[in-house]
Amino acid sequence: METPFVPAAPLPVMPHLLVVDDDKEIRELLSRFLAKNGFKVTTARDGVEMGRALAEWRIDLVILDLMLPGEDGLSLCRRLRASSAVPVIMLTAKGEDVDRIVGLEVGADDYLPKPFNPRELLARIRAILRRANETAAKPGPGPRGPAYRFAGMALDPAARRLVGTDGNEVPLTAGEYDLLLALVERAGRVLNRDQILDLTRGRAAGPFDRGVDIQISRLRHKIEADPSVPVLIKTVRGGGYVLSVPVERG
Repeated sequence: METPFVPAAPLPVMPHLLVVDDDKEIRELLSRFLAKNGFKVTTARDGVEMGRALAEWRIDLVILDLMLPGEDGLSLCRRLRASSAVPVIMLTAKGEDVDRIVGLEVGADDYLPKPFNPRELLARIRAILRRANETAAKPGPGPRGPAYRFAGMALDPAARRLVGTDGNEVPLTAGEYDLLLALVERAGRVLNRDQILDLTRGRAAGPFDRGVDIQISRLRHKIEADPSVPVLIKTVRGGGYVLSVPVERG
């Protein structure tokens, strides 16, 4: 009796990372380290090479240095975010708090100050890709679970999209969407910065971490009638942030 043919299980897709840094030693060290940890890695030394790599490959995540020759990391991140939702982790020199804040404002999903522990970078990469994979695994077109509805808007977790009060989609970065979903799913509950970072990025807040505050500010500018007097996402002094309006499913 012949043994029935059983198709082999598909091999897991190896995530493809793009490391953009003008320091050859850093590019080579990160390339070797990340390759040993299960990633395909392409490197670029400037914006020109970055553009070529993005045109040639399907990149799953970009590790982008702030200080680059020619067009800097902030400008590159802004241009990338205008046309793509690919996650970006920005590398900044230690102590450049203003640049980190601006990096988050232009759409970076996370940042890491130099010098950094490669294992911390690895943990952040895995956390961001895990969230992306969980989203991709959710049902696509067809029957979907109910959306969250609040203040005349609808947040669709299956499609990762927010429809505004005018019926048009509100453009959100990956970080903004994750933050809004965390607040919507816990409407009426105050979330502190540690809780928000844990829910959205899989890490704890540092003593000078303003990433959550920046993301909140960006969200308010997109969903509040008057961002200077927010009525949807309210600040709780000494506590954190809360979505203060009722949320319905359906």
